[in-house]
Amino acid sequence: MNNPYISVGIDVGADFSYVCIMMPSYELFCKPFKVVHTDLSSMNKAVSTIKKAEVEFQMKSQIFLESTGIFHFPLFCFLRESGFEVSVINPLIIHSTKNMDIRKVKNDKFGLDPTIRKSLIPDGFVLNLRFLCREYYSLSDDRTALINKLSGYVRLVFPAFIGIFSQLAGGASLAVLNYTQSLDHLLSASDDEIIGLIAKAARKGKKYAAEKYIAILDAATVSKTLSMQLPNVFTLIHSIINHISLIDQQMDDILKTINSILDDNHDHVFVRQIQLIDSIPGVGFLSAVTIMCEIGDFKAFKNPKQLFSYFGVDPSVNDSGKFKGSRNHMSKRGSRFARRVLYSIALASIRNKPNSQPMNAVLQAYYQGKVVSKFKKVALGAIMHKVCNIIFAVLRDDSSFVLRSPKEHICLHALSASNAA
Repeated sequence: MNNPYISVGIDVGADFSYVCIMMPSYELFCKPFKVVHTDLSSMNKAVSTIKKAEVEFQMKSQIFLESTGIFHFPLFCFLRESGFEVSVINPLIIHSTKNMDIRKVKNDKFGLDPTIRKSLIPDGFVLNLRFLCREYYSLSDDRTALINKLSGYVRLVFPAFIGIFSQLAGGASLAVLNYTQSLDHLLSASDDEIIGLIAKAARKGKKYAAEKYIAILDAATVSKTLSMQLPNVFTLIHSIINHISLIDQQMDDILKTINSILDDNHDHVFVRQIQLIDSIPGVGFLSAVTIMCEIGDFKAFKNPKQLFSYFGVDPSVNDSGKFKGSRNHMSKRGSRFARRVLYSIALASIRNKPNSQPMNAVLQAYYQGKVVSKFKKVALGAIMHKVCNIIFAVLRDDSSFVLRSPKEHICLHALSASNAA
């Protein structure tokens, strides 16, 4: 039976796309044509051609675009504003259609399949948050790369400085390095000036600053005999510190913008879902926002396994006949940002709080039991699955997280089963 709509498949590129209009009988309405994304006349021509097909055959059209990160958005928005039903398809689904024939040819017949799964496009403010979160993590990666470069230069010209402060990129450490023009310059500097600089940056008082100052002088004296005298390297160190400061400011601005967006949409169900995830021990504010932004519309997920697959933490399968592969890794085909956050949450969940109490006693005990017979990373992957289950549960039940032991869960399940009977 033919489908009662016209299929419009669009092969999306960075600057232009190709449009193919196909009838339910698999016949082409016209020759595939090119649409330039920045040319309104070209876009309007595509709209008029699709409407012409609708009028001629008295059918509605359904438009299908391949998800391409950001390239499909201009065409998607324009066609949707023009009144068409537009769907975005995961590239994995599109490329799987090539295996339906001996010849691996990518075509647009997938649009005629009524069972094809379509991607859900989140609200505009959700997309804003998603891009902001991703940019935050991108800047964080840039900052880490700069710190690694800074560490290399410091080890070259001031090796004994490493370890004086708990973090090389901490405020007091960067303040001292940015002040230092050379080791001789640092050794001849005023005591009060350096101590005041450390005290202001560290915010720990004069006594702490004086102790660090003595350690810095010793390190500078030792480093004079251990390092090469390369004054220009200190210029590079200053440049890196300026870049780090700029990135820190940009990251702070992004966090302020995220908070502002959430405040403006405080009554949205999406914000409520962020608060539910934030109630889970080990989950921070930014992690909760990122997880929800990557999920988008939670209604698309019917069970936790779908969430595993979407995040790419489901196991890959390597079976053939009676052979069952035992060395299976994470598929890693989903959102890398979500996996990154899940990994951080899993690490936090098995640690102790500053008061030596476990962050999540149940997950910590589960991890300790797993690590007896499994590699640490395998056990941590199991914790990531548990975290996914918890996220799914709080969003499904629309209730904040409550820590319960496995025995308590069994009792509650038995009670609910008896009540249902």
